[in-house]
Amino acid sequence: MPGTQHRLIRRSLLRLIGFGLGTLYAGADRAFARELAGSVEEIKGEAFAQAESEQRKLEHAAPLFIADEVTTGAASRLALHLGKDTMVRLGELAHLTIDRSLENAGGELTLASGPLLFDRKAGAQPKALNIRTSFALIAVRGTRFFAGPSAGVFGVFVERGNVAVSAAGREVVVGDGQGTNIAHPGDEPTPPAPWKQPRIDAAFASVL
Repeated sequence: MPGTQHRLIRRSLLRLIGFGLGTLYAGADRAFARELAGSVEEIKGEAFAQAESEQRKLEHAAPLFIADEVTTGAASRLALHLGKDTMVRLGELAHLTIDRSLENAGGELTLASGPLLFDRKAGAQPKALNIRTSFALIAVRGTRFFAGPSAGVFGVFVERGNVAVSAAGREVVVGDGQGTNIAHPGDEPTPPAPWKQPRIDAAFASVL
């Protein structure tokens, strides 16, 4: 009888060990399967990344992956190095999803809330990248631009290069020193026009 009990205990232990190792390997497989999108360049305050049910608190140099939902806290700032030549800066209470591959800064992002500054190195090879928001689709063309809340509306301002902003069946191309406004989701973008310096300064201050 003692020998039988010993064999039963041993079998139970082996099953538990096997289950634990299987869970560990499954978790490792999921981690390795996730595609790297970039890393955290700078952080001020609090920021998090969430994929499925896992939430990670972000710190300097933390990796970022495709499908990560990145959020920032109140009075926070976050700079993300995505792809080879692109920096994306987020202001407070921002929510950004990295939807598709960003190899050399191609792919797709979704900005659900908050301000964003997109900055691709001057002279970098253009790569197709779209930024989706509830207000508009922004097609990026090798540039540095702001998008987000500004002067009580959703604004897009281009410091360098140009972007195509599409909403409500209308597309406008915004160039150097110009901006466009969308007052509400479903509205058309306004014709591109220069922004005054105080508004430009306020927009950039919200992400830097």
